[in-house]
Amino acid sequence: MPHAQSAVFGPKQTAAALPYAVLAREIEALLQDPSVSVPPRIVQALHGGGSLFVMPAADARVAITKLISFIPTNAQRGLPTIQGDIVVFDVQTGQRMALLDGPTVTARRTAAVSLLAAQKLAPRRDGPMLIVGAGVQGQAHLEAFHEGLGVQEFWVASRSASSADALVAHAQALGLKAKRIEDPNSALADCPLVVSTTPAQQVVLTALPRSDAFVAAVGAFTPRMVEWSAEVCQHLAQTGTLVVDTRDADHEAGDLLQAGIDVSALPTLADVVGQTAVWQRAIHQTPGSRQGPVFFKSCGWGGWDLAAARCTASVLMPLR
Repeated sequence: MPHAQSAVFGPKQTAAALPYAVLAREIEALLQDPSVSVPPRIVQALHGGGSLFVMPAADARVAITKLISFIPTNAQRGLPTIQGDIVVFDVQTGQRMALLDGPTVTARRTAAVSLLAAQKLAPRRDGPMLIVGAGVQGQAHLEAFHEGLGVQEFWVASRSASSADALVAHAQALGLKAKRIEDPNSALADCPLVVSTTPAQQVVLTALPRSDAFVAAVGAFTPRMVEWSAEVCQHLAQTGTLVVDTRDADHEAGDLLQAGIDVSALPTLADVVGQTAVWQRAIHQTPGSRQGPVFFKSCGWGGWDLAAARCTASVLMPLR
């Protein structure tokens, strides 16, 4: 039946349609769906240091195109770093079904990917959880790990004390324990869960995570971006378990690439979900290889946005 009119989801409506735990389950389902097709994204460099991202994806029912700008200097302008939209189409008719708020989808699907990785890989699920970077992604990860893992305590570090305080206040408003800390490197020794969501313009983290830590490294998603020092990444490659979100990380995982690590040899989240031979080799390669930290490198992928669109499509286009 034709759609009378496509739905336009503002930020609040988009967020309401994408509960973190539900989105994490949809991401897991998408990774096992052979109909999913996601070509490489187009990244157009912009004058002034920004980028324009064009990210199509499709499955047997839904097709999307994500069009967003990333302007790292917008924080100084009081503007969002990421802006844009996601257009959702019905594959059978080609009709536009919905327009989703791009920044909201980006924040929530990225945090949901980290949540799914933690659900599969974290040696410990209790807190405190260290969040380095108190922007949009910091807040999304706080909400996701509370909702999906039940984390009750968060430590927040940021270059901006006001941003850190705002995220702490948000956590406390949710009934959670939270505090601002000055030095994230010293806090690594006390936190079995860590997420880094900085602007990734320079190395911020130079200390080793705990041996039982799960780290989601989110901030760096181009070869030139970096949050974690090369020495830490090299040490984790020897003593821990490195996992990337998708094969796109082979040429985008700035932290690992700058450390000289062969990213193409690392298992992906799909390998973990599917328990593939690549994943089995990774965890059995050397005795005790799973005794160190788990370092999950997230770079982004149009498939994650497709998973978000599938969540909304389940409402807009019930199964025929």
